[in-house]
Amino acid sequence: MKIDFHTHGKLAKRLPFSPAYTDWLFAEAEQSGLDGLCLTEHFNTWGFEEVYGYIRERYSQDGDCFRTQSGFRIFPGMEVDIEEGGHILVIGPYDAVLEMNRRLEPYKEKGHFLPLAQLEQMADGYPVLLGAGHPYREGGTIPKLEEGLLKRFDFLDLNGKDLALHREITIRQMEALSRRLRRPLAAGSDTHQSFQYGCVWNEFERDCTTVEELRREIADVSEDETGILRGRWRIHIAETVEFQVKTAGILKRALKEIHSLGGDYVSVLLKGAEI
Repeated sequence: MKIDFHTHGKLAKRLPFSPAYTDWLFAEAEQSGLDGLCLTEHFNTWGFEEVYGYIRERYSQDGDCFRTQSGFRIFPGMEVDIEEGGHILVIGPYDAVLEMNRRLEPYKEKGHFLPLAQLEQMADGYPVLLGAGHPYREGGTIPKLEEGLLKRFDFLDLNGKDLALHREITIRQMEALSRRLRRPLAAGSDTHQSFQYGCVWNEFERDCTTVEELRREIADVSEDETGILRGRWRIHIAETVEFQVKTAGILKRALKEIHSLGGDYVSVLLKGAEI
């Protein structure tokens, strides 16, 4: 099973939800060769519940994931900002993700984000996975936080955007953090736009339809000769990662500009896709 652990279903958090755009993204993700993705939408995006309500109505549920008509898997999740600076990936069953998101309502604006300790305490009441999102990105403090808090993570996000900017440095930093915390790496593209799918992905030996199956896969690890934790999955980094991320960024800016000028960026995009 080829799966991306960090994706978004909207072009930007401060734009209205577009069912057509989200459907297009999922179709493009499958076209890129993926079998599934974790939809880690920003927890404070406009219309968070609208996004997931649409997915639940539109797609059939299989275990904890939702499947498109062709069988592509969508695992619910969200990306949560913490007070210290940094982003936490939460992946779990639909009801758990939606309930956590509602409980986070008072903490969705800058200056009011929850500290990591309190977020972890909340998460302990739900069957969810926690991941450290792009730990070394500018503005984040995750690697500097108390070690006990960091060991609550189930995985560390080897992020496509960071790899595109500083591939060697990102790999070196993330492998060192994995050794220090004894937590595995899992790849996520961090895409809001289709061109970024397939820049990084995880290839599991087994198919998964539940969060517990994902948990077992990423927890079944052992150290290699360099001290890195390896499991029954491989992380792939495309040779084109830099080009894909750059191209996706350019298109994202162009589509947002169309929206800001009063145009329908979804209509423009989908007409282009039909040509």
